[in-house]
Amino acid sequence: MIDVMTGGNKMEKVNVSSERNITLIMDFYELTMSYNYFKLGKGDQIVYFDMFFRKNPDNGGFVIFAGLQQLIEAIKDMRFTEGDIEYLRSLNIFDEAFFEYLRNFKFTGTLYSVPEGTPVFPYEPLITVKAKLIEAQLIETFLLVTINHQSLIATKAHRVCQEAKGRPVMEFGARRAQGYDAAHYGARAAYIGGVAGTATTSAGKAFGVPVLGTMAHSFVQSFDNEYEAFKAYAQVYPDACVLLVDTYDTLKSGVPNAIKVAEEVLAPMGKKLAGIRLDSGDIAYLTKKARMMLDVAGLHDCKITVSNSLDEYLIRSVLEQGAQIDSFGVGENMIVSKSSPVFGGVYKLAAVEKDGVIIPKIKISENTEKITNPGYKKVYRLIEKENNKAIADIIAFHDEVLDEQKDITIYHQSDAWKNKKLYAGTYEIKPLQTIVFDKGQCVYPEYSLEDIRQYSIKQKELLWDEAFRLEYPHIYYVDLTKKLLDYKLKMLADGRENE
Repeated sequence: MIDVMTGGNKMEKVNVSSERNITLIMDFYELTMSYNYFKLGKGDQIVYFDMFFRKNPDNGGFVIFAGLQQLIEAIKDMRFTEGDIEYLRSLNIFDEAFFEYLRNFKFTGTLYSVPEGTPVFPYEPLITVKAKLIEAQLIETFLLVTINHQSLIATKAHRVCQEAKGRPVMEFGARRAQGYDAAHYGARAAYIGGVAGTATTSAGKAFGVPVLGTMAHSFVQSFDNEYEAFKAYAQVYPDACVLLVDTYDTLKSGVPNAIKVAEEVLAPMGKKLAGIRLDSGDIAYLTKKARMMLDVAGLHDCKITVSNSLDEYLIRSVLEQGAQIDSFGVGENMIVSKSSPVFGGVYKLAAVEKDGVIIPKIKISENTEKITNPGYKKVYRLIEKENNKAIADIIAFHDEVLDEQKDITIYHQSDAWKNKKLYAGTYEIKPLQTIVFDKGQCVYPEYSLEDIRQYSIKQKELLWDEAFRLEYPHIYYVDLTKKLLDYKLKMLADGRENE
């Protein structure tokens, strides 16, 4: 137990070993808006929100959706403690009736989501929330921070692993991550994206991600010389001996000493040197030279691992140059998605209910990319039967009936002349979202991380190869039904008339 200062200079005892409450990780305007709704008697009005994004990170072909399990846990655990309420009371903004409402707060809404691991695209609803207005508002921030972060890292990890061309990639980024949670959940997301394991031990304990690690330069430096360091490591870990060979001089010292240890320490034990790791220098040149040295010594099974500020572009480049690499350790550039560090997921009001009637709402902007798709909607993936590849995703009003036994025309989100006709019997319709919360009760199974990872692999197989290009990937269609497009254009026209 520790003492924590709360509002009004009151000390509160907090059990630091218990799971923390993240309810107040929210933008303050969620509370100010909710209080306004509460005072006006609007808090119980049923509304519909969509969570979506507008641009793929790194201008890539798609995003790997991740973070749903943590969002589920956050919503299930959402509560305002007496300490939370005491702090809010100290701000002198809200009244006691609102605090009583917060004390008894529980999410009672319905939430639909794309399953974790699904490849997704700009402007389609990833999560749809149907809930009372205050409830829908108060979950916004941690919904976005959870999905935005893990989807970003899962997507970056996919790109890195793709360019490794089947070679294992280890996530090494904890010390560069932007905080403890970013390291912990970033490792989880990276595993969904395709990494073979992580150096972040907590992710192994919590999620079952394979944990990996051998030695740092400090280990080598702590001994009188490099050979003694390698010898000591080999004696303790003879079955998994991987030696870091670039502390002093990779080719003149590190690799020769590794070979010496393999011959003088491991071979007499009937063991083999598992691998060497390089963390600096020109890795294309050094790995080719190291491979030659290892092979001359008969250590053909010894693997070469490299690390040091790698990303998908550098990995692609060194492999094109003939680098002799068996696996990669990728840290800072993946765990913070350095080349594209922001995932711009947004949460927008799409409809409200009034007297049992769903009334679509639209956000109009001079920036066309910020115009929203109105109404309570569903999103589907259209799969071409001939080759089992995804043709497009289509967004429809929730009550529209799509029949794959009929011809269908899908329309660009703002231009009716941009359309594509699909013929009956040539395609399948698969709903993208599934129900997660039904009237406040979680009905979604808790999948293992391995299940999510394997699901993601299968879903990526539905995409055309052109979607995987790092530069100028194929732009995947996310289109509207004619009914939804017509309604959207009418709302835009009415909006201009009312200016």
